[in-house]
Amino acid sequence: MSCCSPHKKPQEEPENTRSSCCSQPKREEKQESSSCCSQPKREENQENSSCCSSKKAKKITRQMTIEEILGMFPYKAQRLSQEITNAGLHCVGCHAAVWETLEAGMMSHGKTEEQIDELTRRLNALLEEEIDLSSIRITPRGASKFLEILSDEGKQGWGMRFSEEMAGCNGFEYVLDFSEKSDADDQIFESHGIEIHVKKAMVPRLLGSEIDYVEGLRGSGFKISNPNVRSSCGCGTSHNY
Repeated sequence: MSCCSPHKKPQEEPENTRSSCCSQPKREEKQESSSCCSQPKREENQENSSCCSSKKAKKITRQMTIEEILGMFPYKAQRLSQEITNAGLHCVGCHAAVWETLEAGMMSHGKTEEQIDELTRRLNALLEEEIDLSSIRITPRGASKFLEILSDEGKQGWGMRFSEEMAGCNGFEYVLDFSEKSDADDQIFESHGIEIHVKKAMVPRLLGSEIDYVEGLRGSGFKISNPNVRSSCGCGTSHNY
């Protein structure tokens, strides 16, 4: 039995009154007991939450675990994961100790206090980047890399096809490909001289996305920030809504 398992109730208590730490407490009850999953009392003007509600932290701290960071900010999980990897936590991902805090993980890799603080600063700076919810865009760095790839492939003037498919451990993965011309059922976005072709049916889920290109110690590639995403896997590569 885990800390989130329903607690045993006295036999005389009706069956329909059983609850777990993840169920919403009845407002009229004034019980003082709590479990390891219960939330501390808040002031009346603050939002109510349970242990299963989405965390709404605004800043990343060194005491947060990698799992918490990617879970709290799934819309930027790919770039956050890449930033953490670049800082020296090369094992971050599905097979990593994602339950470790940033501080513990960095220290176990021989990093200094200053390096931990710098990583935390960079992660929060990434979160503060503005999001354009009315379009789909590519960063200048991403555009430069894509144009370079087009030149290498002999596909100058082609656009980028941006889509997603059912894959990964969390539901969806992004797909980027070349697109010689748009289809009739495409919506076209233009950013830094590049046409981005997206199927109209996918636009509501992908609108507001930013495509970036990130250099990493363990590989480089295009990374997506999508404000519509509500959950992400531990490696930050798959997502859901």
